[in-house]
Amino acid sequence: MPVEFRHETLPNGLTIIAEVDPEAHSAASGFFVRTGARDEPSEVMGVSHFLEHMMFKGTARRSAEDVNREFDEIGANYNAYTSSEITCFHAQVLPERLGQANDILADILRPALRESDFDTEKGVILEEIAMYRDEPFWVLYERVVEERYNGAPLAHRVLGTNETVGAMTQAQMRAYFEQRYSADNTVVALAGKIDFEACVEQFAGLCKDWRATKPHRDTSAPPPRAAEFVEESEQFTRAYWIMLAQAPALEDDRRYAAAMLAHILGGPANSRLHWALLETGLAEEAQAAYDPHDGCGDYFVYASCDPARADEVRTVIDREIEGLIETVSEQDLERLRNKSAAALTLAGERPGGRMQRIGRLWTYLHAHRTLEEELDAIMRVTLDDVRAVHEAFPFSPRCVGLLRPKA
Repeated sequence: MPVEFRHETLPNGLTIIAEVDPEAHSAASGFFVRTGARDEPSEVMGVSHFLEHMMFKGTARRSAEDVNREFDEIGANYNAYTSSEITCFHAQVLPERLGQANDILADILRPALRESDFDTEKGVILEEIAMYRDEPFWVLYERVVEERYNGAPLAHRVLGTNETVGAMTQAQMRAYFEQRYSADNTVVALAGKIDFEACVEQFAGLCKDWRATKPHRDTSAPPPRAAEFVEESEQFTRAYWIMLAQAPALEDDRRYAAAMLAHILGGPANSRLHWALLETGLAEEAQAAYDPHDGCGDYFVYASCDPARADEVRTVIDREIEGLIETVSEQDLERLRNKSAAALTLAGERPGGRMQRIGRLWTYLHAHRTLEEELDAIMRVTLDDVRAVHEAFPFSPRCVGLLRPKA
């Protein structure tokens, strides 16, 4: 039997979507909240990620120990993540355990937010921030993002800072939660062997008291910006180079061509940067990627190397970017079409992958696209499409940062 898409919106605005596959051997459920670092007031930067932690600290019905024990008792593969734009809580289980997984997920989405838990978890978050300060990539990346977005909300750090997390109060967290974690700002995505009508009825009961708040997000794209800086640190022994430049937004159909162009430049194998930097021994890491957002997007280029060769690596990267569009061939595109189609198909073979794909797409686009439609869009990308997206987004102007050891 073919996979069937189902959709229902409850009276309070909670959206429930599903790809029902009667032949599947598992089921997946995920709550996608359209909120993240870009939606936070600057003074509480990091509150979305902090709340992700708090969801697992207990509810009116369950203690933190109950949450973890009950997930384990049903054999769930469960987790959560926070980005600049989405917070997601998800679980994958055997089909007969889906109702229990739904119950736990819906419950933790209404956490107790106890002051004692808040104070304890704040220390955990501050330790996590400290841990990332030991990672040169993240130190540099966060600074380049701040330069790229120049005070716009997308410049916010997902973890927040010592100052914002340290000064945050439980009352501020609760106010943010009540506004952003609302029924009309949440999508429940299901996939696999499920009884959709039974799930809708279950969520109608579990989430009947969730309010609609009509939360707003500013999706206007910031203007392109050129910036360049060098940071020095006694903490690190290698040189690290990151560049960000404007690219299509996630809702822009040119995203398929942009992703292929970035992959040709710096994909993990057989890319321009792979052959120019890794195979020659100039750098130990080199990659490029396309990172789409709600309303805008980025091209991302990264390399790490011996500090003595940082200028040479920069010259090679600039050369490969400047000559990129002239060297893209039909053979490149054919290879990438097949590679992208295979990766998407493999991810979609399991309900967990399907749940993530449809949940994220609906959260961003308020629409469903089948796996076949996504594959067709990939296979239809032409050389003219790639040239057109390069003309519109030519990896310029650029925000460039270099992190190197202190001389």
